[in-house]
Amino acid sequence: MTIRVLSIFGTRPEAVKMAPVIRELKRSPGVDSYVCVTAQHREMLDQVLNLFRIKPDIDLDLMRPDQTLADLSAAIFTQLDPVLKSIKPEWVLVQGDTTTVAVASMLAYYRRIKVGHVEAGLRTFDKWQPYPEEINRRIAGVIADLHFAPTEWTRRNLLREGVSEDSIKVTGNPVIDALQVVAEQPAPSQVKELVNDLFLNTGKRLILVTAHRRENFGKPLQDIIKALIQIAARGDVEIVYPVHLNPNVQEPVYRMLGETQHITLLPPLDYLPMVHLLKQAALVLTDSGGIQEEAPAFGIPVLVLREVTERPEGVESGTLKLVGTDTDRIVGETNKLLDDPLLYSQMAKASNPFGDGHAAERIVKALLEYRTKSS
Repeated sequence: MTIRVLSIFGTRPEAVKMAPVIRELKRSPGVDSYVCVTAQHREMLDQVLNLFRIKPDIDLDLMRPDQTLADLSAAIFTQLDPVLKSIKPEWVLVQGDTTTVAVASMLAYYRRIKVGHVEAGLRTFDKWQPYPEEINRRIAGVIADLHFAPTEWTRRNLLREGVSEDSIKVTGNPVIDALQVVAEQPAPSQVKELVNDLFLNTGKRLILVTAHRRENFGKPLQDIIKALIQIAARGDVEIVYPVHLNPNVQEPVYRMLGETQHITLLPPLDYLPMVHLLKQAALVLTDSGGIQEEAPAFGIPVLVLREVTERPEGVESGTLKLVGTDTDRIVGETNKLLDDPLLYSQMAKASNPFGDGHAAERIVKALLEYRTKSS
């Protein structure tokens, strides 16, 4: 007897973290696996699907220019529900904290379909940071039948919220599974050329920047940009900033940084070149989520451009440090790391708490064991 599993996701980070799970589902006896993408981020999603050779069974193609969260939610509600009705899965798998996750979980609940939540239990305990992700993942957490917590800390969060211990499985984060696969592939020529031109031939250190969170739109992002200008003025570093497509990010970044020496602005990178660029970095400045887990796998210190993080395990282990968005603080903490070899070494050598590359196996095993126990 097989179980029918429908994996649903819509963004690049979801696709990266679900790719190892989907691969494991496909090769596991007793599993009938389907994939549905909402494509709330079209271009960035497609390159990951191609990289991991995932061909969705259903592509809702819901991305629209300047789409509001309400518009996107309404579209997912109306177009995903017929998919659930047609496929009739026993399980819906969702990952993380996107709008797709929240709506897909609710729709599965309406149809009495069991939900497995990958990367469950992340919390900042502030509903506005990150926005809207903190509420999205809490919604999924209320509905889920199995919670695949990446760490012991996330497990404890779920227990405090009244989730039954039997329904929580500590698996590690499948982003490490995906990272290991991609890091073994050859570096693309665009990265090799960039690295040779900016770093290998100059002896300078690479600082990789990603900053695009909604809560940082406006003054916080402008303050981050001012910090980057001051850091670049050191002259012994090169900053590379792949710039998110959102106009709220593109406009201030290109206006304020477009002519700045020692700062290279790039369009959003595909996952393969992004991983290989990350491998070359001396330091990461970011307000993103996944890179807080990926960089420590390569021994790269991370300064988090947020006031809170749902990944405090990294702060506790020493791989991450919260610096917020204040210009002077960002510059000060960056200079400390670059100028103090001992401090840098302590962060670079801290252990990565986010996984060992076998999360997908544990997730699929838990699904199969659930079926065995309940049958």
